Amino acid sequence: MDTITTHHHADAHRDDTAAKIGMWLFIFTEILLFGGLFIVYAVYRFKNPVAFDLAHQELSIPMGLINTIILLVSSATVAVSISAIQKNDKKMTMAMLGITLLLALVFLVNKYFEWGSKFEHGMYPGSDLMTNLSNGDMLFFSLYFFMTGLHGVHIIVGMILLGITLFKVKTGAVNSGKYALLENSGLYWHLVDLIWIFLFPLFYLIH
Repeated sequence: MDTITTHHHADAHRDDTAAKIGMWLFIFTEILLFGGLFIVYAVYRFKNPVAFDLAHQELSIPMGLINTIILLVSSATVAVSISAIQKNDKKMTMAMLGITLLLALVFLVNKYFEWGSKFEHGMYPGSDLMTNLSNGDMLFFSLYFFMTGLHGVHIIVGMILLGITLFKVKTGAVNSGKYALLENSGLYWHLVDLIWIFLFPLFYLIH
């Protein structure tokens, strides 16, 4: 019996380790993806410094700053949820995950209104206004929509992961003895926050 129990424990531990390694590998590929986009941005900005500077003035710095604060706070609440599950505090874990999901939703709502204002003025990929812009301006807004849009997709994926994790915490499937899913979801969410920390100054704080 002891041998079987030890074997099961070893398998469980091995599964958790494999899951974490898998998440780190996935995060590495995401870093490569956005790293490549950041390089593309840097090249085009170097070639069109004046156009990029003028184009960024069409973005709302306060809105971008608010979203930055939202994601930084959400990163903290995810970290607290992991600490809480380790202490077997199910109520606190669920509360922190709930707050994180709420903050993520607020981020998306803010981004919806920010994008919406651009769409109302005819500024969106493929629009007549976009095609009539100068080459530098068109490059800036094309990168803006693509990179912030891709980040928004990551936000939605992160919300799905955190939502599943919250449900599993509620049912007891994720607990103080088995919380690899929460750790991996937290790692993914930290990645989403980190990407935005780079996007915010690149698009909103150009000098």
